Amino acid sequence: MVDDERGLCAGIQEAIEREGYSVDAATDATVALAMAGQRLYNLVISDLKMPHLSGLELLARVKARTPDTVVVLMTAYGTVENAVQAMKEGAYDYLTKPVDLVRLRALVSKALEFQSVVAENHELRLRLRRAAEPNLLIGQSEALEAVRRAVREVAESEATVLLEGESGTGKELVARSIHQRSPRGARPFVSVNCAALPEQLIESELFGHVKGAFTGAIVARAGRFQKAEGGTLFLDEIGDLSAKGQGDLLRVIEEGVFQRVGSSEPERADVRLIAATHRTLDEAVRAGRFREDLYYRLAVFPIRVPPLRERAEDIPLLAESFLELLAQRHKRRRKQLSDEALRVCQRFPWPGNVRQLRNVIERLVLGGAGPLIQASDLPEPLQTHDQNAAAFTVRPGMTLAEVEKLLIRRTLTHVTSNREAAARALGLSRRALQYKLKEYGLLRAAPGATDDSRDSRDE
Repeated sequence: MVDDERGLCAGIQEAIEREGYSVDAATDATVALAMAGQRLYNLVISDLKMPHLSGLELLARVKARTPDTVVVLMTAYGTVENAVQAMKEGAYDYLTKPVDLVRLRALVSKALEFQSVVAENHELRLRLRRAAEPNLLIGQSEALEAVRRAVREVAESEATVLLEGESGTGKELVARSIHQRSPRGARPFVSVNCAALPEQLIESELFGHVKGAFTGAIVARAGRFQKAEGGTLFLDEIGDLSAKGQGDLLRVIEEGVFQRVGSSEPERADVRLIAATHRTLDEAVRAGRFREDLYYRLAVFPIRVPPLRERAEDIPLLAESFLELLAQRHKRRRKQLSDEALRVCQRFPWPGNVRQLRNVIERLVLGGAGPLIQASDLPEPLQTHDQNAAAFTVRPGMTLAEVEKLLIRRTLTHVTSNREAAARALGLSRRALQYKLKEYGLLRAAPGATDDSRDSRDE
Protein backbone atom coordinates (compact mmCIF):
# COMPACT_ATOMS: atom_id res chain seq x y z
CA MET A 1 0.00 0.00 0.00
CA VAL A 2 1.58 3.30 -1.13
CA ASP A 3 0.15 6.76 -0.41
CA ASP A 4 1.77 9.95 0.82
CA GLU A 5 -1.28 10.63 3.04
CA ARG A 6 -0.15 8.81 6.15
CA GLY A 7 -3.61 8.39 7.70
CA LEU A 8 -5.19 7.05 4.52
CA CYS A 9 -2.27 4.73 3.95
CA ALA A 10 -2.52 3.24 7.44
CA GLY A 11 -6.31 2.96 7.22
CA ILE A 12 -6.31 1.01 3.97
CA GLN A 13 -3.47 -1.20 5.24
CA GLU A 14 -5.53 -2.07 8.31
CA ALA A 15 -8.68 -2.70 6.26
CA ILE A 16 -6.92 -5.16 3.95
CA GLU A 17 -5.10 -6.87 6.83
CA ARG A 18 -8.50 -7.59 8.42
CA GLU A 19 -9.23 -9.75 5.38
CA GLY A 20 -6.25 -11.97 6.29
CA TYR A 21 -3.64 -10.54 3.93
CA SER A 22 -0.07 -9.57 4.80
CA VAL A 23 0.36 -5.89 3.91
CA ASP A 24 3.40 -3.60 3.88
CA ALA A 25 2.91 0.15 3.66
CA ALA A 26 4.99 3.10 2.50
CA THR A 27 4.27 6.83 2.36
CA ASP A 28 7.02 7.47 -0.17
CA ALA A 29 7.02 5.85 -3.64
CA THR A 30 10.83 5.70 -3.76
CA VAL A 31 10.81 3.75 -0.49
CA ALA A 32 8.11 1.46 -1.93
CA LEU A 33 10.24 0.84 -5.00
CA ALA A 34 13.20 -0.14 -2.82
CA MET A 35 10.94 -2.51 -0.85
CA ALA A 36 9.73 -4.08 -4.11
CA GLY A 37 13.37 -4.69 -5.00
CA GLN A 38 13.88 -6.66 -1.79
CA ARG A 39 10.64 -8.63 -1.69
CA LEU A 40 8.20 -10.06 -4.25
CA TYR A 41 4.70 -8.54 -3.94
CA ASN A 42 1.57 -10.01 -5.47
CA LEU A 43 -0.33 -6.70 -5.43
CA VAL A 44 0.61 -3.03 -5.22
CA ILE A 45 -2.05 -0.39 -4.47
CA SER A 46 -0.67 3.07 -5.08
CA ASP A 47 -1.82 6.67 -5.16
CA LEU A 48 -1.45 8.27 -8.58
CA LYS A 49 -0.28 11.74 -7.53
CA MET A 50 2.76 11.64 -5.24
CA PRO A 51 5.95 13.68 -4.87
CA HIS A 52 9.28 12.38 -6.20
CA LEU A 53 7.75 9.42 -8.02
CA SER A 54 4.23 9.24 -9.46
CA GLY A 55 2.02 6.20 -9.33
CA LEU A 56 2.44 5.68 -13.08
CA GLU A 57 6.23 5.77 -12.74
CA LEU A 58 6.05 3.34 -9.82
CA LEU A 59 3.82 1.09 -11.95
CA ALA A 60 6.34 1.10 -14.83
CA ARG A 61 9.30 0.30 -12.58
CA VAL A 62 7.56 -2.45 -10.61
CA LYS A 63 6.32 -4.07 -13.83
CA ALA A 64 9.81 -3.89 -15.32
CA ARG A 65 11.19 -5.84 -12.35
CA THR A 66 8.32 -8.27 -11.74
CA PRO A 67 5.86 -8.37 -14.67
CA ASP A 68 3.46 -10.67 -12.78
CA THR A 69 2.85 -8.15 -9.96
CA VAL A 70 -0.63 -6.62 -10.22
CA VAL A 71 -0.93 -2.84 -9.70
CA VAL A 72 -4.07 -0.90 -8.76
CA LEU A 73 -3.92 2.90 -8.90
CA MET A 74 -6.13 5.35 -7.03
CA THR A 75 -6.52 9.11 -7.09
CA ALA A 76 -8.72 11.97 -6.06
CA TYR A 77 -8.57 13.16 -9.66
CA GLY A 78 -11.02 10.65 -11.03
CA THR A 79 -11.04 11.52 -14.70
CA VAL A 80 -11.62 9.14 -17.58
CA GLU A 81 -8.30 10.24 -19.10
CA ASN A 82 -6.38 9.19 -16.01
CA ALA A 83 -8.15 5.84 -15.93
CA VAL A 84 -7.43 5.15 -19.61
CA GLN A 85 -3.76 6.11 -19.23
CA ALA A 86 -3.37 3.91 -16.14
CA MET A 87 -4.88 0.89 -17.91
CA LYS A 88 -2.70 1.47 -20.99
CA GLU A 89 0.38 1.53 -18.78
CA GLY A 90 -0.53 -1.88 -17.36
CA ALA A 91 -2.67 -1.13 -14.28
CA TYR A 92 -5.15 -3.88 -13.36
CA ASP A 93 -7.81 -1.42 -12.22
CA TYR A 94 -8.45 2.10 -11.00
CA LEU A 95 -10.00 3.47 -7.78
CA THR A 96 -11.17 7.00 -6.99
CA LYS A 97 -10.96 8.72 -3.62
CA PRO A 98 -12.60 8.70 -1.18
CA VAL A 99 -12.07 4.94 -1.28
CA ASP A 100 -15.12 2.70 -0.90
CA LEU A 101 -13.82 -0.05 1.42
CA VAL A 102 -16.40 -2.58 0.20
CA ARG A 103 -15.27 -2.07 -3.41
CA LEU A 104 -11.64 -2.09 -2.25
CA ARG A 105 -11.98 -5.48 -0.55
CA ALA A 106 -13.71 -6.97 -3.59
CA LEU A 107 -11.09 -5.52 -5.92
CA VAL A 108 -8.21 -6.88 -3.83
CA SER A 109 -9.74 -10.36 -3.93
CA LYS A 110 -10.23 -10.22 -7.71
CA ALA A 111 -6.78 -8.74 -8.34
CA LEU A 112 -5.02 -11.44 -6.29
CA GLU A 113 -7.00 -14.17 -8.03
CA PHE A 114 -6.00 -12.68 -11.39
CA GLN A 115 -2.35 -12.44 -10.28
CA SER A 116 -2.32 -16.09 -9.29
CA VAL A 117 -3.59 -17.12 -12.73
CA VAL A 118 -1.05 -14.89 -14.49
CA ALA A 119 1.84 -16.28 -12.43
CA GLU A 120 0.74 -19.88 -13.07
CA ASN A 121 0.42 -19.19 -16.80
CA HIS A 122 3.89 -17.63 -16.85
CA GLU A 123 5.43 -20.71 -15.22
CA LEU A 124 3.45 -22.96 -17.54
CA ARG A 125 4.71 -21.05 -20.59
CA LEU A 126 8.28 -21.42 -19.37
CA ARG A 127 7.85 -25.16 -18.84
CA LEU A 128 6.21 -25.62 -22.24
CA ARG A 129 8.88 -23.56 -23.97
CA ARG A 130 11.66 -25.60 -22.35
CA ALA A 131 9.90 -28.82 -23.34
CA ALA A 132 9.31 -27.63 -26.91
CA GLU A 133 12.85 -26.46 -27.58
CA PRO A 134 15.50 -29.02 -28.52
CA ASN A 135 18.41 -29.14 -26.08
CA LEU A 136 21.47 -27.88 -27.95
CA LEU A 137 23.73 -29.00 -25.09
CA ILE A 138 22.84 -32.68 -25.12
CA GLY A 139 25.76 -35.08 -25.45
CA GLN A 140 28.36 -37.16 -23.64
CA SER A 141 31.62 -35.86 -25.11
CA GLU A 142 34.46 -34.79 -22.87
CA ALA A 143 34.35 -31.31 -24.43
CA LEU A 144 30.71 -30.85 -23.40
CA GLU A 145 31.27 -32.39 -19.98
CA ALA A 146 33.98 -29.78 -19.37
CA VAL A 147 31.36 -27.08 -19.98
CA ARG A 148 28.94 -28.76 -17.58
CA ARG A 149 31.63 -28.95 -14.89
CA ALA A 150 32.39 -25.26 -15.33
CA VAL A 151 28.70 -24.39 -15.04
CA ARG A 152 28.41 -26.34 -11.79
CA GLU A 153 31.53 -24.68 -10.40
CA VAL A 154 30.48 -21.09 -11.10
CA ALA A 155 26.68 -21.16 -10.80
CA GLU A 156 26.44 -20.71 -7.03
CA SER A 157 28.84 -17.75 -7.04
CA GLU A 158 28.31 -14.14 -8.08
CA ALA A 159 31.33 -14.19 -10.43
CA THR A 160 31.04 -12.54 -13.84
CA VAL A 161 31.27 -15.16 -16.59
CA LEU A 162 32.62 -14.78 -20.12
CA LEU A 163 31.38 -17.37 -22.62
CA GLU A 164 33.57 -17.73 -25.70
CA GLY A 165 32.63 -19.78 -28.74
CA GLU A 166 31.52 -19.69 -32.33
CA SER A 167 28.01 -18.63 -33.35
CA GLY A 168 25.45 -21.38 -32.97
CA THR A 169 27.25 -23.33 -30.25
CA GLY A 170 24.63 -22.62 -27.57
CA LYS A 171 26.26 -19.87 -25.48
CA GLU A 172 22.91 -18.43 -24.39
CA LEU A 173 21.79 -21.88 -23.24
CA VAL A 174 24.93 -22.13 -21.12
CA ALA A 175 24.16 -18.69 -19.67
CA ARG A 176 20.58 -19.75 -18.86
CA SER A 177 21.87 -22.92 -17.24
CA ILE A 178 24.17 -20.86 -14.99
CA HIS A 179 21.28 -18.55 -14.10
CA GLN A 180 18.84 -21.37 -13.34
CA ARG A 181 21.36 -23.12 -11.04
CA SER A 182 22.22 -19.88 -9.22
CA PRO A 183 20.51 -18.33 -6.17
CA ARG A 184 19.07 -15.80 -8.64
CA GLY A 185 17.29 -18.52 -10.62
CA ALA A 186 13.79 -17.36 -9.66
CA ARG A 187 14.51 -13.79 -10.77
CA PRO A 188 14.57 -12.45 -14.35
CA PHE A 189 17.02 -13.54 -17.03
CA VAL A 190 17.36 -10.63 -19.47
CA SER A 191 19.27 -10.91 -22.73
CA VAL A 192 20.60 -8.04 -24.83
CA ASN A 193 22.38 -8.29 -28.19
CA CYS A 194 25.18 -5.75 -27.90
CA ALA A 195 25.84 -5.85 -31.65
CA ALA A 196 22.31 -4.51 -32.28
CA LEU A 197 22.56 -1.52 -29.92
CA PRO A 198 22.77 1.80 -31.82
CA GLU A 199 25.45 3.95 -30.20
CA GLN A 200 23.09 6.86 -29.59
CA LEU A 201 20.65 4.60 -27.71
CA ILE A 202 23.05 2.45 -25.70
CA GLU A 203 22.55 4.33 -22.42
CA SER A 204 18.76 4.34 -22.77
CA GLU A 205 18.63 0.63 -23.66
CA LEU A 206 20.91 -0.46 -20.83
CA PHE A 207 19.93 1.99 -18.08
CA GLY A 208 16.52 3.36 -19.10
CA HIS A 209 15.38 6.98 -19.25
CA VAL A 210 12.99 9.36 -17.52
CA LYS A 211 10.12 11.12 -19.21
CA GLY A 212 11.35 14.05 -21.29
CA ALA A 213 15.00 12.94 -21.22
CA PHE A 214 15.22 13.44 -24.97
CA THR A 215 12.98 14.05 -27.97
CA GLY A 216 10.49 11.22 -28.18
CA ALA A 217 10.82 10.15 -24.54
CA ILE A 218 7.14 10.70 -23.79
CA VAL A 219 7.11 8.20 -20.92
CA ALA A 220 9.73 6.81 -18.56
CA ARG A 221 11.23 3.53 -19.68
CA ALA A 222 13.12 0.87 -17.75
CA GLY A 223 16.48 -0.26 -19.09
CA ARG A 224 17.88 -3.78 -19.23
CA PHE A 225 19.62 -3.40 -15.86
CA GLN A 226 16.29 -2.52 -14.23
CA LYS A 227 14.46 -5.35 -15.96
CA ALA A 228 17.10 -7.81 -14.74
CA GLU A 229 16.93 -6.51 -11.16
CA GLY A 230 17.90 -9.30 -8.77
CA GLY A 231 18.54 -11.67 -11.68
CA THR A 232 20.99 -12.12 -14.54
CA LEU A 233 21.83 -9.81 -17.44
CA PHE A 234 23.19 -11.68 -20.45
CA LEU A 235 25.32 -9.46 -22.71
CA ASP A 236 25.48 -11.34 -26.01
CA GLU A 237 28.12 -10.45 -28.62
CA ILE A 238 29.93 -8.22 -26.12
CA GLY A 239 32.87 -7.98 -28.53
CA ASP A 240 30.72 -5.87 -30.86
CA LEU A 241 29.84 -3.28 -28.21
CA SER A 242 30.91 0.23 -29.21
CA ALA A 243 33.67 2.11 -27.41
CA LYS A 244 31.08 4.32 -25.67
CA GLY A 245 29.09 1.30 -24.58
CA GLN A 246 32.24 -0.34 -23.21
CA GLY A 247 32.95 2.74 -21.10
CA ASP A 248 29.36 2.93 -19.80
CA LEU A 249 29.38 -0.75 -18.88
CA LEU A 250 32.76 -0.58 -17.15
CA ARG A 251 31.55 2.31 -15.00
CA VAL A 252 28.53 0.33 -13.80
CA ILE A 253 30.64 -2.77 -13.04
CA GLU A 254 33.16 -0.73 -11.03
CA GLU A 255 30.71 1.51 -9.15
CA GLY A 256 27.74 -0.86 -8.84
CA VAL A 257 25.29 1.92 -9.69
CA PHE A 258 23.88 3.57 -12.79
CA GLN A 259 21.74 6.56 -13.70
CA ARG A 260 18.82 6.61 -16.07
CA VAL A 261 19.16 9.06 -18.94
CA GLY A 262 17.82 12.41 -17.78
CA SER A 263 18.03 11.54 -14.08
CA SER A 264 20.61 12.53 -11.49
CA GLU A 265 19.52 9.84 -9.03
CA PRO A 266 21.87 6.83 -8.85
CA GLU A 267 20.27 3.38 -8.81
CA ARG A 268 21.84 0.18 -7.53
CA ALA A 269 22.74 -2.40 -10.19
CA ASP A 270 21.79 -5.66 -8.49
CA VAL A 271 22.44 -8.02 -11.40
CA ARG A 272 24.76 -10.89 -12.20
CA LEU A 273 26.56 -10.34 -15.52
CA ILE A 274 27.23 -13.07 -18.07
CA ALA A 275 28.83 -11.98 -21.34
CA ALA A 276 29.33 -13.93 -24.54
CA THR A 277 31.31 -13.43 -27.72
CA HIS A 278 32.17 -15.27 -30.92
CA ARG A 279 35.33 -13.17 -31.17
CA THR A 280 38.68 -13.74 -29.47
CA LEU A 281 38.56 -10.87 -27.00
CA ASP A 282 42.20 -10.97 -25.94
CA GLU A 283 43.13 -10.44 -29.60
CA ALA A 284 40.66 -7.54 -29.78
CA VAL A 285 42.34 -6.07 -26.69
CA ARG A 286 45.78 -6.30 -28.31
CA ALA A 287 44.38 -4.68 -31.47
CA GLY A 288 42.88 -1.82 -29.44
CA ARG A 289 39.26 -2.68 -30.34
CA PHE A 290 38.24 -3.69 -26.82
CA ARG A 291 39.08 -2.12 -23.49
CA GLU A 292 41.60 -4.14 -21.51
CA ASP A 293 40.15 -3.09 -18.15
CA LEU A 294 36.66 -4.16 -19.21
CA TYR A 295 37.98 -7.47 -20.55
CA TYR A 296 39.51 -8.39 -17.19
CA ARG A 297 36.31 -7.36 -15.41
CA LEU A 298 34.26 -9.66 -17.63
CA ALA A 299 36.64 -12.61 -17.88
CA VAL A 300 36.64 -13.47 -14.18
CA PHE A 301 35.48 -16.98 -15.06
CA PRO A 302 35.87 -17.76 -18.78
CA ILE A 303 34.14 -20.77 -20.30
CA ARG A 304 34.85 -21.96 -23.83
CA VAL A 305 31.81 -23.48 -25.55
CA PRO A 306 33.19 -25.96 -28.11
CA PRO A 307 32.12 -26.00 -31.77
CA LEU A 308 30.20 -29.02 -32.99
CA ARG A 309 33.15 -30.33 -35.01
CA GLU A 310 35.02 -30.85 -31.71
CA ARG A 311 32.18 -32.92 -30.27
CA ALA A 312 31.14 -34.94 -33.31
CA GLU A 313 30.52 -37.92 -31.04
CA ASP A 314 27.48 -36.00 -29.68
CA ILE A 315 25.82 -35.74 -33.12
CA PRO A 316 23.83 -39.02 -32.85
CA LEU A 317 22.23 -37.87 -29.57
CA LEU A 318 21.60 -34.37 -30.89
CA ALA A 319 20.08 -35.67 -34.10
CA GLU A 320 17.84 -38.08 -32.18
CA SER A 321 16.60 -35.26 -29.96
CA PHE A 322 15.92 -32.96 -32.91
CA LEU A 323 14.15 -35.67 -34.91
CA GLU A 324 11.76 -36.43 -32.07
CA LEU A 325 10.94 -32.88 -31.02
CA LEU A 326 10.68 -31.40 -34.51
CA ALA A 327 8.45 -34.25 -35.70
CA GLN A 328 6.11 -33.47 -32.79
CA ARG A 329 6.21 -29.75 -33.50
CA HIS A 330 5.38 -30.14 -37.20
CA LYS A 331 3.03 -33.10 -36.67
CA ARG A 332 5.06 -35.32 -38.98
CA ARG A 333 5.90 -39.00 -38.88
CA ARG A 334 8.91 -39.86 -36.76
CA LYS A 335 12.04 -40.44 -38.85
CA GLN A 336 15.45 -41.93 -38.18
CA LEU A 337 18.94 -41.39 -39.61
CA SER A 338 20.69 -44.42 -41.07
CA ASP A 339 24.13 -45.32 -39.73
CA GLU A 340 25.78 -44.08 -42.92
CA ALA A 341 23.82 -40.80 -42.79
CA LEU A 342 25.01 -40.34 -39.20
CA ARG A 343 28.61 -40.95 -40.23
CA VAL A 344 28.29 -38.34 -42.98
CA CYS A 345 26.91 -35.89 -40.42
CA GLN A 346 29.79 -36.63 -38.06
CA ARG A 347 32.34 -36.01 -40.80
CA PHE A 348 30.84 -32.63 -41.78
CA PRO A 349 32.56 -29.59 -40.12
CA TRP A 350 29.28 -27.74 -39.36
CA PRO A 351 30.38 -24.09 -39.67
CA GLY A 352 27.00 -23.07 -38.26
CA ASN A 353 27.41 -25.54 -35.39
CA VAL A 354 24.45 -27.01 -33.53
CA ARG A 355 22.08 -24.40 -34.93
CA GLN A 356 22.95 -25.53 -38.46
CA LEU A 357 22.48 -29.20 -37.54
CA ARG A 358 19.04 -28.40 -36.14
CA ASN A 359 18.05 -26.62 -39.37
CA VAL A 360 19.21 -29.58 -41.48
CA ILE A 361 17.23 -32.02 -39.33
CA GLU A 362 14.15 -29.80 -39.56
CA ARG A 363 14.43 -29.76 -43.35
CA LEU A 364 14.67 -33.56 -43.38
CA VAL A 365 11.63 -33.87 -41.09
CA LEU A 366 9.60 -31.63 -43.41
CA GLY A 367 11.01 -33.09 -46.64
CA GLY A 368 10.15 -36.14 -48.67
CA ALA A 369 12.67 -38.56 -47.19
CA GLY A 370 11.29 -41.86 -45.98
CA PRO A 371 11.13 -43.03 -42.36
CA LEU A 372 14.80 -44.06 -42.59
CA ILE A 373 16.87 -41.10 -43.80
CA GLN A 374 19.70 -42.28 -46.05
CA ALA A 375 22.97 -40.49 -46.78
CA SER A 376 21.59 -39.69 -50.24
CA ASP A 377 18.71 -37.77 -48.60
CA LEU A 378 21.09 -35.35 -46.87
CA PRO A 379 21.54 -31.82 -48.27
CA GLU A 380 24.01 -31.50 -51.15
CA PRO A 381 26.73 -29.64 -49.14
CA LEU A 382 27.03 -32.59 -46.71
CA GLN A 383 27.28 -35.13 -49.52
CA THR A 384 29.80 -33.06 -51.49
CA HIS A 385 31.98 -32.51 -48.43
CA ASP A 386 31.94 -36.22 -47.64
CA GLN A 387 33.07 -37.09 -51.15
CA ASN A 388 35.97 -34.63 -50.88
CA ALA A 389 36.92 -35.36 -47.27
CA ALA A 390 39.56 -38.02 -47.79
CA ALA A 391 42.16 -35.44 -46.70
CA PHE A 392 42.04 -32.86 -43.94
CA THR A 393 43.66 -29.48 -43.46
CA VAL A 394 46.29 -28.74 -40.84
CA ARG A 395 46.21 -25.04 -40.04
CA PRO A 396 49.30 -23.15 -38.93
CA GLY A 397 49.11 -22.60 -35.21
CA MET A 398 47.43 -25.91 -34.38
CA THR A 399 49.10 -27.87 -31.60
CA LEU A 400 50.45 -31.36 -32.20
CA ALA A 401 47.77 -32.69 -29.86
CA GLU A 402 45.05 -31.03 -31.96
CA VAL A 403 46.49 -32.51 -35.15
CA GLU A 404 46.76 -35.96 -33.56
CA LYS A 405 43.20 -35.81 -32.24
CA LEU A 406 41.90 -34.80 -35.67
CA LEU A 407 43.89 -37.55 -37.41
CA ILE A 408 42.62 -40.23 -35.02
CA ARG A 409 39.01 -39.06 -35.39
CA ARG A 410 39.27 -38.97 -39.21
CA THR A 411 40.80 -42.43 -39.28
CA LEU A 412 37.94 -43.84 -37.19
CA THR A 413 35.25 -42.11 -39.25
CA HIS A 414 36.74 -42.32 -42.77
CA VAL A 415 39.01 -45.38 -42.78
CA THR A 416 37.70 -47.93 -40.32
CA SER A 417 35.55 -47.92 -37.20
CA ASN A 418 37.38 -51.00 -35.88
CA ARG A 419 39.88 -49.71 -33.34
CA GLU A 420 42.38 -52.51 -33.81
CA ALA A 421 42.47 -51.85 -37.57
CA ALA A 422 42.64 -48.10 -36.89
CA ALA A 423 45.62 -48.63 -34.56
CA ARG A 424 47.47 -50.54 -37.28
CA ALA A 425 46.74 -47.79 -39.82
CA LEU A 426 48.05 -45.16 -37.41
CA GLY A 427 51.17 -47.13 -36.50
CA LEU A 428 50.15 -47.45 -32.87
CA SER A 429 49.66 -50.33 -30.51
CA ARG A 430 46.10 -51.15 -29.58
CA ARG A 431 46.68 -49.98 -25.99
CA ALA A 432 48.34 -46.74 -27.13
CA LEU A 433 45.31 -45.94 -29.30
CA GLN A 434 42.97 -46.77 -26.44
CA TYR A 435 44.90 -44.39 -24.16
CA LYS A 436 44.70 -41.57 -26.73
CA LEU A 437 40.97 -42.15 -27.26
CA LYS A 438 40.44 -41.62 -23.55
CA GLU A 439 42.83 -38.66 -23.42
CA TYR A 440 41.07 -36.85 -26.29
CA GLY A 441 37.52 -37.86 -25.33
CA LEU A 442 37.07 -39.89 -28.53
CA LEU A 443 35.67 -43.14 -27.15
CA ARG A 444 32.48 -42.43 -29.11
CA ALA A 445 34.25 -41.13 -32.19
CA ALA A 446 32.00 -42.98 -34.63
CA PRO A 447 28.57 -44.60 -34.47
CA GLY A 448 28.84 -48.36 -34.56
CA ALA A 449 32.58 -48.36 -33.81
CA THR A 450 33.77 -51.88 -33.16
CA ASP A 451 36.35 -53.34 -30.81
CA ASP A 452 37.70 -56.72 -30.02
CA SER A 453 37.00 -58.22 -26.61
CA ARG A 454 40.32 -57.07 -25.12
CA ASP A 455 39.51 -53.40 -25.94
CA SER A 456 36.11 -53.78 -24.35
CA ARG A 457 37.75 -54.96 -21.12
CA ASP A 458 40.08 -51.95 -21.21
CA GLU A 459 37.10 -49.57 -21.23
